[in-house]
Amino acid sequence: MRAVVQRVSTASVTVDGEVVGRIGQGLCVLLGVATDDTANDVAYMANKIVGLRIFEDDEGKMNRSLAEIGGAMLVVSQFTLYGDCRKGRRPSFVAAAGPEQGNELYEKFVAAVREQGIMVETGRFRAMMDVALVNDGPVTLLVDSQKLF
Repeated sequence: MRAVVQRVSTASVTVDGEVVGRIGQGLCVLLGVATDDTANDVAYMANKIVGLRIFEDDEGKMNRSLAEIGGAMLVVSQFTLYGDCRKGRRPSFVAAAGPEQGNELYEKFVAAVREQGIMVETGRFRAMMDVALVNDGPVTLLVDSQKLF
């Protein structure tokens, strides 16, 4: 499982002109699922991302987690995070999970984050989405359950 995690002051996702998810301060998470991902990857990613100490404390240091600041999370499915661009000019997506597995693990990730008391908004799986956000900092991190980076 891979994620692009952005600290935001606000973020939203729109499908066909309708806002389907919106948050204030928190994290916008673009989440990709791989063919070999399991429930262990879901648990690792949910715990890692919720626990990231990337919000400022009273001294201006990145020392507080999403839960500590009472922030929310906007989770958007993004199979293109598994696009392999090493050969040619057209990305290969063979490492990305198919729609059924991808949706199942995406929903499990959302549920695992909610179980930690975080308010979660989502995009719409397999839809063309417009994601808007104000990156706070900017702070952007890459997280991979296989710890490849």
